[in-house]
Amino acid sequence: MLDASPATRYGTRLPRRLTQLYAGLLLYGISMALIIRSALGNMPWDVLHQGLADRLDRSIGTVAIAVGALVLLAWIPLRQRPGLGTVSNVVVLGLALDATLAVVAAPSSLPPRIALLVGGVLLNGVATAAYIGVRLGPGPRDGLMTGLVARTGGSVRLVRTTIEVTVVACGWLLGGTLGLGTVLYAVAIGPLVQVLLPRLSVRVSPAARPIPPADAPAPPG
Repeated sequence: MLDASPATRYGTRLPRRLTQLYAGLLLYGISMALIIRSALGNMPWDVLHQGLADRLDRSIGTVAIAVGALVLLAWIPLRQRPGLGTVSNVVVLGLALDATLAVVAAPSSLPPRIALLVGGVLLNGVATAAYIGVRLGPGPRDGLMTGLVARTGGSVRLVRTTIEVTVVACGWLLGGTLGLGTVLYAVAIGPLVQVLLPRLSVRVSPAARPIPPADAPAPPG
């Protein structure tokens, strides 16, 4: 008989993994806010979140949660299976984003804006590696990408680029901020996560790893 206990399903290092998961998601939300406050160009999905927030007169965090939930629904026809990290991603990022925006003011001069942008991108790299490294499930947007790759047979690069170009274009048309920061994030996040992920990955037994593609999701966009 299969043992369905938490120790078997999630591994004996569950406390460490949960701590790192929620720390990573919290830092990810903070990094999103720093980049937004720089006003030099948002992360691809945040271009859409900001555009929708302006049109709907809602906070960016609230919109991010709603979009994440809608994307998660798209997993159903793609036959993707969410993990604890997936559901947590939907909620924690939006709450952390709004909380940080409430206490971090937008600077008026260029040097502090550049500092916020660079700091936000670097922090996002750490946060991404931290939450992916615990192997508790990909973010909803990552699962959308990997699900489409599996269903269409397209390459990860093609599917991810198509999704993010579409998201950015829609967000920009809605009034979201597209700029240097968007390009910097797109160029820098992959190498940052590649360097940091081995250092922040938690070793778990095969039985404790989530069903692919949750085992090795791409960095969130």
